[in-house]
Amino acid sequence: MRVFLGVIFLALLGYGLGFVLFVSSLPNTPATVPKADAIVALTGGDERLDTAVSLFEHGVGKRLLVSGVSQETTKETVGKMSEGGPRFRCCADIGYSAEDTHGNAEEAAEWTRQNHFASLLIVTGRYHMPRTMKEFSAVLPNVSLIAYPVDQSRIDLGGWWRHPRTIGLLHREYVKYLATLVTTRLLR
Repeated sequence: MRVFLGVIFLALLGYGLGFVLFVSSLPNTPATVPKADAIVALTGGDERLDTAVSLFEHGVGKRLLVSGVSQETTKETVGKMSEGGPRFRCCADIGYSAEDTHGNAEEAAEWTRQNHFASLLIVTGRYHMPRTMKEFSAVLPNVSLIAYPVDQSRIDLGGWWRHPRTIGLLHREYVKYLATLVTTRLLR
């Protein structure tokens, strides 16, 4: 019994330390705007879309893919919501097939191959970036992927331990990240 409890304790300790390491290593938004052939924005927060469209309107990338858009939402609606301008109207694509992060990666991979892009700027929430990069790397091994994480206003990552909802969100994301580590390894 003592050995069993010791194993359980070590497993919980490892999980807890891994969680803290995961949260403490979440990437920050780059100080300078990186260059890439195209931008992929994952839906799931206004800040993500607004940031991606602003980068695109300011000349980053040749095309923009907004991945995971609801079937009922038109390109015009997305453009109005995100203050898209002439570049958005001309050169933004709306992806409707993705329902989760793995689907975002598959949708972006097909789009990337069709457009012959060699580099992508990936825009999503900061807490979501590690899993997103693992999923995208698995389906786009020969494409340069550049993370552009976005802080979301209702998520306080600076004081995450003080907010039960943020702890819950980060815990769920960590579990999904661990699952992605396993599933992306199996796909190889």
